[in-house]
Amino acid sequence: MTRALEAAVASATQLPAEEQDVLAALLVAEMQSEQQWGELFTASQGLLAELAQEALLEHESGQTEPLITPE
Repeated sequence: MTRALEAAVASATQLPAEEQDVLAALLVAEMQSEQQWGELFTASQGLLAELAQEALLEHESGQTEPLITPE
């Protein structure tokens, strides 16, 4: 465990039990969300590569416009 996490846990132990439970639930939910996001991102790599290739082809064929016009 890192020093930062140790300090956070030490600080959390000073909270009332109900607040510790809320904090624990938030931490678990955040870790699950990060794991799910990582899995979804990994699973979508093929689609993202296809979309990137399509965008490049559209740009090369002049089918795109700049988002910001140069001044």
